[in-house]
Amino acid sequence: MTSEFIIEIKNVSKHYERKIALSSLSFSIKKGEIVALIGPSGAGKSTLLNIIATVVKPDEGNLLIDGEPSAQFTDGKKLAKKIGIIRQQFDLVGQLPVIHNVLAGRLADWGFFKSLLSLVFPQEKQVAANSLQRVGLLDKMYEQTANLSGGEQQRVAMARLLTQKPEIILADEPVASLDPARAEDILSILTNLAREEHQTLITTLHSVEYAKKYFTRMIALKDGEIFFDLPTAEVSEHHLQSLYELKEQA
Repeated sequence: MTSEFIIEIKNVSKHYERKIALSSLSFSIKKGEIVALIGPSGAGKSTLLNIIATVVKPDEGNLLIDGEPSAQFTDGKKLAKKIGIIRQQFDLVGQLPVIHNVLAGRLADWGFFKSLLSLVFPQEKQVAANSLQRVGLLDKMYEQTANLSGGEQQRVAMARLLTQKPEIILADEPVASLDPARAEDILSILTNLAREEHQTLITTLHSVEYAKKYFTRMIALKDGEIFFDLPTAEVSEHHLQSLYELKEQA
């Protein structure tokens, strides 16, 4: 079953004790869209991304992934074909060489014994090499991952996604720990790769300037609700000032 929309959020709510993290959200994302989730800290961006990733279950409402209920994606291998995640912390094993972290993207396709063998004798080296070439790190293939800079480690994480080949990439503050030059480099590579691979990209960002420069659609959250959902070209300074204005203290 396929759908025009790769992601459909229908009346999704999430509560943590007495705090409302998300309140009855509804929106859809088409295949191939490049979307930035923006909003103040605590607006619910990461919670929403984790719900789309199926890491967090909503208290109310439904999530459809390519027309199927998210509950149909309990099998890890099936989910890995649909969704790949890149986080601020990179989720890499620093003690392993770069090639092993990149080939982790193939684990959903390999059986247990091939995965185990690859820890000693890396399998499908050319796949890893091709991915590293595309992110500009081919010369780092056998270096210990922990020795790389933050920007280089984030590129390793992107190379891992290239070997995984998911239809959807979810990026949670992928450049928050990087300096501006490296952040721009990572976002340029990430958005270009998503377009080249015809993938859907959904990224949470604190920087409005990055969202305006690299993304074609902006979904803004405030107090757990959608504040606006617009093509980037239609987002005005008034929209942004209203989104980030501080409430007056009583």
